[in-house]
Amino acid sequence: MADQPAKQLLHLVVGGELTSLEGIEFKDLDKVDLVGVYPNYASAYAVWKSKAQQTVDNAQMRYFIVHLHRLLDPDKRD
Repeated sequence: MADQPAKQLLHLVVGGELTSLEGIEFKDLDKVDLVGVYPNYASAYAVWKSKAQQTVDNAQMRYFIVHLHRLLDPDKRD
């Protein structure tokens, strides 16, 4: 039996400075860092962790993982 390729579950890593520590509103949308799209959560997490560690000295800077596959097909469960 041949191995099935892993199911592609797209994830976006994005970050930027927030207007406050209490919310999730970017200070300047022109400066939002669209890091990239990744085929699974594990690879997105590795990039997110690296970017978050690079900006640890800036309390206003946050990076997020967006589950694109859930937005593209909201009725399907993974």
